[in-house]
Amino acid sequence: MVGADLICASRAFVGSKGHTRLSAMIPLSVLDLSVVTTGTKPAAALRNSIDLARHVDGLRYVRYWLAEHHNLASVASPAPDLMIGQIAAVTQNIRVGSGGVMLPNHAPLVVAERFKMLEALFPGRIDLGLGRAPGTDGATAYALRSRLDRREGDDFLERLHELILWETRDFPAGHPYNKVVAMPDDSPLPPIWLLGSSDYSAELAAQVGMGFAFAHHFATHDAIAAMTNYRTHFKPSGWRAEPQAILGVAVVAAETDAEADKLALSMDLNRLRRDRGEYLPLPSVEEAQAYPYTDAERASIARNRARLFVGSPSTVMAKLQPLIAAAQADELMVVTAVYDHDARKKSYSLLAEAFGLGKKVAA
Repeated sequence: MVGADLICASRAFVGSKGHTRLSAMIPLSVLDLSVVTTGTKPAAALRNSIDLARHVDGLRYVRYWLAEHHNLASVASPAPDLMIGQIAAVTQNIRVGSGGVMLPNHAPLVVAERFKMLEALFPGRIDLGLGRAPGTDGATAYALRSRLDRREGDDFLERLHELILWETRDFPAGHPYNKVVAMPDDSPLPPIWLLGSSDYSAELAAQVGMGFAFAHHFATHDAIAAMTNYRTHFKPSGWRAEPQAILGVAVVAAETDAEADKLALSMDLNRLRRDRGEYLPLPSVEEAQAYPYTDAERASIARNRARLFVGSPSTVMAKLQPLIAAAQADELMVVTAVYDHDARKKSYSLLAEAFGLGKKVAA
């Protein structure tokens, strides 16, 4: 069991192209879902992830995280650790990590070994983001865990504690794991981040003294409350001396509000279908435009749009700025799940310019 002692702004100005920028710049990062669309098969979606990573590395984004999802037709990558190695190998500066590894699906020793290997191969560039959810439906979650030891209820804390012990080697005297070493033993675990969409995850990250990443893009819990709670209750640890909080947001940026709004139509229909239990590849803009929405469906889409940041750079920045300041985010992690890959790259380019990251550098 986990010991109680362990678990116990920015001012704006207008840039040269009229784009609102944040004067107190915070780093930008990417959360990538390896989006599968009706026109992009899963294998191509994985190659698009590698291409996007090269692109944002040149734009001076600081972090590139890969999600873990299973049996989801719109997400190609169930194994972020494999993608991390591929992406780190073809980029130069950007940190690459998991957003995240769904720890209940994995033996903690396996996670420790794989991420110590990644850290050995790409020292100082790997992040280990951990999530509590299965990242899939009940039947698939059972299939993923059917050969693991059967633990009752939510065993995330137990698995987190074990993962930490593979690094600290503080198993109790006489414990059989004292003779087991997570290799390579000369490489540390990379920095650990706890992912969440509720106050529980914020409180846990604060108690164990780890980084915290909040998923505003799908959370129903208030981001400001969660991130404030994390910062207020943070306890320094061997993992981190000070709190560091990442705010995850969904952004669609284009040259004009109208163009961005059109690109986001694919996300609107995809979310509507997911709410009905229909997990399909991301539809095209044309399919979304032709869909016969009911009044109730249009109202549902409007409610979901409240959590998206859609528009021209100046529009997006005007919407983001108050949230960043109120949440006291140390970093903004952006997910842009649109149908067209070139439009996705353009969105990240426009956002980088609006945040003043500078001109694109050679990858």
